[in-house]
Amino acid sequence: MNSMILTIHHVSLIVADTRRSLAFYHELLGLPLEPSRPDLGFPGAWLRLGEAQIHLLELPNPDPLTGRPEHGGRDRHLAVRVAALDAMAERLQAAGVGFTRSKSGRRAIFCRDPDGNALELIEDA
Repeated sequence: MNSMILTIHHVSLIVADTRRSLAFYHELLGLPLEPSRPDLGFPGAWLRLGEAQIHLLELPNPDPLTGRPEHGGRDRHLAVRVAALDAMAERLQAAGVGFTRSKSGRRAIFCRDPDGNALELIEDA
């Protein structure tokens, strides 16, 4: 059976402070801003991720922020490809962002954004 689904368009992440999240996603990780975000009646931002996007939604979070697994690979997470994993790990360390290595042996690390959202960074082979 052929899928009618083509690709991911965007992933939405709930954040408590858009500026703080932009410091992580835009300034630290280097994702460019997507200026086409309309006024949705609440703060937020859109970022480009290749052909896809990350939408930051500054809204009340219905999920608990405590009790999450230490390793992001055992939690819901967004996985993205990076050009150089070691350079990204150094950038995260310099910013004081903790991470764990993939348990599968892949060249990947897991970290969390300031709101506890898990992110997997996989080296592009």
